[in-house]
Amino acid sequence: MEVERQAELERRAKIHAALGDPVRLRIVDSLQISDASPTELAGMLNVPSNLFAHHVQALVSAGVVSRHHSEGDGRRTYLHLEQDTLESLGTASPVAVPRRVLFVCTGNSARSHLAAALWRQVSPIPAASAGTHPADRINPGTVDAAARHHLDLPIIEPARMDDVLDPEDLVITVCDRAHETPKVRGELHWSIPDPVDKGPEAFDAAYLELERRVRALASRFDS
Repeated sequence: MEVERQAELERRAKIHAALGDPVRLRIVDSLQISDASPTELAGMLNVPSNLFAHHVQALVSAGVVSRHHSEGDGRRTYLHLEQDTLESLGTASPVAVPRRVLFVCTGNSARSHLAAALWRQVSPIPAASAGTHPADRINPGTVDAAARHHLDLPIIEPARMDDVLDPEDLVITVCDRAHETPKVRGELHWSIPDPVDKGPEAFDAAYLELERRVRALASRFDS
């Protein structure tokens, strides 16, 4: 028992040490609501690339941040905040309330529809979804996943982002390919693996990750 207690103390100390630098805290704050590539994030924070890499590695070693490859441009990686690691270390500060949240993926046939439906369950802020290259219909796997999780999912035709986008929308891309197209000002990015053609388990994994992120973001808006 004492060995386990000591290991847990050392784990927590490593996390606090990783967070004990202003640049690393800025990285964590940025990743609270949006995944980002190292190049994107270093540019936003105006930190030299070599110094930025050092800080990211410290956060990765502490289990605060993880890396994974893009499903679009395989040469690109995204940084993702491991929210569970920070769960007991404080509450995130609130952010400004948008007029509407627009969830965007490539085909508007799976992830973006699930995200919008999940958002409607937990927030009074309106939500919509769209695609950069809309499919002909919502994927049947999406409908099945919604039914398994008792999610009210409107069966509507996929829409093109340019036809739906309002300048005052908060745009959240939920797939890497959509994020890697020309950007929308102020866009947030959630790097969610594409479940299409991968079976029910992939749809359930996407659903659960979207549910976690939707609840976390919705809780941060000022009322």
